[in-house]
Amino acid sequence: MISERKPTIFEQKVYDLVRAIPSGKVCTYGDIATALGIRSSQAIGQALKRNPFAPEVPCHRVISSSGKIGGFYGESTGPRIDQKIAMLREEGICLQNGCIDFTRFRHSF
Repeated sequence: MISERKPTIFEQKVYDLVRAIPSGKVCTYGDIATALGIRSSQAIGQALKRNPFAPEVPCHRVISSSGKIGGFYGESTGPRIDQKIAMLREEGICLQNGCIDFTRFRHSF
């Protein structure tokens, strides 16, 4: 039997912040990095790629700073991205021209 890897302290901090994003809101990988006092939005993406607590830790609410969807479960295209878009739409978040309107849907820490 293979044991599951426990989240690192850093990953747990990321998950704690993501849990605070309410339904119907999004934030960026960079927002989370800034809130944690780091500069690497890629590190946030890597932590979320390994999120063992979804959907309780709603990583689908974290998007690119351009307003585009970004990744989901380590993928940037395909069925996983379609799933992320569907989850956001279920929460009332819509895309226009492939982007989410930050003025309506952005969560601040």
